[in-house]
Amino acid sequence: MSSVSFTINGKAAKVEVEPKTPLLWVIREHLNLTGTKFGCGIAACGACTVHINGQAVRSCAVAANSIAGKTVTTIEGLSSDGNHPLQRAWVAEQVPQCGYCQSGQIMQAATLLAKNKKPTHQQIVQHMDGNICRCGTYSRIVKAIQRASKEV
Repeated sequence: MSSVSFTINGKAAKVEVEPKTPLLWVIREHLNLTGTKFGCGIAACGACTVHINGQAVRSCAVAANSIAGKTVTTIEGLSSDGNHPLQRAWVAEQVPQCGYCQSGQIMQAATLLAKNKKPTHQQIVQHMDGNICRCGTYSRIVKAIQRASKEV
């Protein structure tokens, strides 16, 4: 076991974990933040996407010992009241069906809008490639990102 200190959703955190424990399990099991989902465990689906120092990463493939001193943002930290433009657009465009992948989708989209306030359709599709929605709501996801881009 080792001690890992980092910032999560704007708050200092310190956990005692095995160094190779995936960040996903630190977030869900040690910090009880369950908005980040387990999908595949091999960084292929995007359900576990969080931000580390502002970059979208698959938390299932990041070892706990690699986040020491870094800043992690989960879906719970994207907006203190759940009122981020992407979250509002997701509701307005009725994106979720099962909803399982949605936190990862939103976190991936947030990094796009942080870099590019007015992405084209193709830029959105390219940036979101690799985040899997088993329900197939891809066209709604694109529409929600376009809607949110008008507010950021």
